[in-house]
Amino acid sequence: MGFSSSSRRSRVASVLQLCLCMLLCRVQGGSSHGQPLEEGINTLVPAPSCSARDSLDKDFHPDCWDQPTKTITAKRDPSSYELYVVYLGDVKHGHPDHVVASHHDMLTTLLGSKEESMASVAYNYKHGFSGFAAMLTPEQAKQLAEVPEVISVEKNKIHTTATTRSWDFLGLNYQMPSTSNGLLKGSNYGEDVIIGVVDTGIWPESRSFSDKGYGPIPSRWKGKCQLGPDWGSNNCSRKIIGARFYTAGVSDVLLKMDTLSPRDNNGHGTHCASTAAGSIVEAASFNGLAEGVARGGAPRARIAVYKSGWGSGSFSIASVLAAIDDAIHDGVDVLSLSITGEEQLAFGALHAVQKGITVVYIAGNDGPRPQTVVNISPWVITVAASKVDRSFPTVITLGNKQQIVGQSLYYQAKNSSGSSFAGLLVGAGCTADRLNGTDVRGIILFCLPLKDDAGTPVSTFDYASQYVRSGGGCGLIFAQYTTDLLTMTASVACQGIACVLVDLDTGEKIRKYGGVAGSSAVAKIEPAHIVAGKEIPGPKVAAFSSRGPSRHYPDIIKPDIAAPGANILAAVGNSYEFKDGTSMAAPHVSGIVALLKAEHPHWSPAAIKSAIMTTARVTDNRGMPILAEGLPRKIADPFDYGGGNINPTGAADPGLVYDIDPRDYNKFFRCTIVRRTNASCDATMLPAYHLNLPSIAVSELRRPITVWRTVTNVGEADSVYHAEVQSPAGVMMEVEPTVLVFNATDRVHSFKVKLAPMWRLQGDYTFGSITWRKDQKTVRIPVAARMTIQDFYADVA
Repeated sequence: MGFSSSSRRSRVASVLQLCLCMLLCRVQGGSSHGQPLEEGINTLVPAPSCSARDSLDKDFHPDCWDQPTKTITAKRDPSSYELYVVYLGDVKHGHPDHVVASHHDMLTTLLGSKEESMASVAYNYKHGFSGFAAMLTPEQAKQLAEVPEVISVEKNKIHTTATTRSWDFLGLNYQMPSTSNGLLKGSNYGEDVIIGVVDTGIWPESRSFSDKGYGPIPSRWKGKCQLGPDWGSNNCSRKIIGARFYTAGVSDVLLKMDTLSPRDNNGHGTHCASTAAGSIVEAASFNGLAEGVARGGAPRARIAVYKSGWGSGSFSIASVLAAIDDAIHDGVDVLSLSITGEEQLAFGALHAVQKGITVVYIAGNDGPRPQTVVNISPWVITVAASKVDRSFPTVITLGNKQQIVGQSLYYQAKNSSGSSFAGLLVGAGCTADRLNGTDVRGIILFCLPLKDDAGTPVSTFDYASQYVRSGGGCGLIFAQYTTDLLTMTASVACQGIACVLVDLDTGEKIRKYGGVAGSSAVAKIEPAHIVAGKEIPGPKVAAFSSRGPSRHYPDIIKPDIAAPGANILAAVGNSYEFKDGTSMAAPHVSGIVALLKAEHPHWSPAAIKSAIMTTARVTDNRGMPILAEGLPRKIADPFDYGGGNINPTGAADPGLVYDIDPRDYNKFFRCTIVRRTNASCDATMLPAYHLNLPSIAVSELRRPITVWRTVTNVGEADSVYHAEVQSPAGVMMEVEPTVLVFNATDRVHSFKVKLAPMWRLQGDYTFGSITWRKDQKTVRIPVAARMTIQDFYADVA
């Protein structure tokens, strides 16, 4: 529920927020609903901050550890109140205390007393932007929205969450002295860059967070270490230099599933933090699988933890905003959020970017369906998930000695007697109705896909694996199309049994054998082993990775980049586990951003994003076009992976960058929304494709248009680049000039791109690219265009 101010000034200010509301996104897999508190109103009063270092040795001082936030209770009817997020725009006071005082002055006028104001506030946003989260009635929220200084009032929402080989695959192998180590060595492995991880917390005892050999904490750090019942002062270190937690807006049920501290009892946050910045750990594996050196992309970077996810991974938007605001104050260089953000988070991320912080988000896990990408703000880096060149083949031997190869993460305990044949039951469809109490004791169940009348698959792996395990079975072979969710074969439901995935062709061979052998059918499942390297084509875009175009803003290509996100091994608790998702892909990019920040400390967030996108790979390890898994598998396009699959070494030396003054985002979006609402605006009104992004998307190409782009030379001073144009099918595209000459004084050049439809057609998107080449160096941006005739056209038939 949202309200806008009635004053003219507030209406103008609301324009930006209304635009940001177009950037709707949700935390992966969650559902929106408010969470009223049950007994009174529990209001968090933040403990005072302190520097996390001593002035003499620049390390932690014992008196500098903050205690857990205190709770006060206002006796009110909890059913009448809900948590609202109030956004006031830029900070207008010099000191955070003055910002907070202005918030309470506003609330005191509304609520009638300072005590009521103090009792209602859960968070004050006072560093990167101004606003607060408070317990209000709907009527109070409506009245507050009428205050001229208020830009927006939005009800808080609750949502849920959405590596031994991956870094080698990306060319960051710290053990091999080769030119591919240039970025690692040039950045000193991300030394002293601070990555803020907004997630479910962290497990500090993990070997991935050892601070052995680390120097003093950077003197610029202003964060704190918040204590809790299972988190003491020794849990922060020279590696984990800060830790906070946020609970407002989260139900008591979820909080009771967790502990009120920065500790990660879920595993998601630890996995993400160790992927981005984990220290080097030898001989890490998942029960012997994928054994190797586990480390983060920036293994010498520092980590700041902002625990906002609770229980199974539920996030309060008000809490995430508080985390972003604190991270801006604390001095992080990179923000990594493996969650999807609401419209309320978009402005928080924008303020962070305007402070020079690169913000990395996930694209979502709703692929391969189109128009499912989330976190579409142009100021953030939105990351799709890809697969690396690694496979986990699992041999299945049938009773006729035929061998079938599936994939799994199946392993056997060290004291196991090995694999043996067991009875094989071929099920027509593994649903409750079809199985209907079938005895599976001591046998292997094979499941074929079963569809309902609408053609929707109804056999589920989760149900089948639980049925086999609870029924005393010894294995499950499950046939399906590619989903890239191999980690479910190592889920709780598969503990103690062998779970294997096979494709539909392989499944048909097993079905035919079962039909011939009948009740005498048997099979044997061997443990999985690893195959990696050029025998396995990679990368590929993972099937689950959300795809573009954006439903809310199709004139911006999203996602921006793809990075490894399938079968990623990283820290969980004291061990190492595989996880899948764009949640795993985003911290890969965050780690690489940290390396780039260390090597190029003066690059802006836009320059870093440009370097990553323009140097990305669009071919696999054999030089073939990257494929996107789906129904069917296809050649990937920019709506699958943005610029391509990330290339860290190339990003360190991109040659040219497409930079953006962060103030342009405000002007651009305000005017876009004003244009759509037929209001006036004192800035130039431009379509989205005129923003100087390292991509071009024109969703309604009806007549010839001209788009300008500006590039800055960050490479050799004396350089000449030549344009190479690949026009989208059905579109004439020209670049002027076709040659850019740079020297010590001329570091910035602009060029124009002319696009014209070849036919009058209500068409679909086609794709091309513009590449600036200097010898072997290429700077490539993707182009997407759709020819249209009508304003409103439903392409559904």
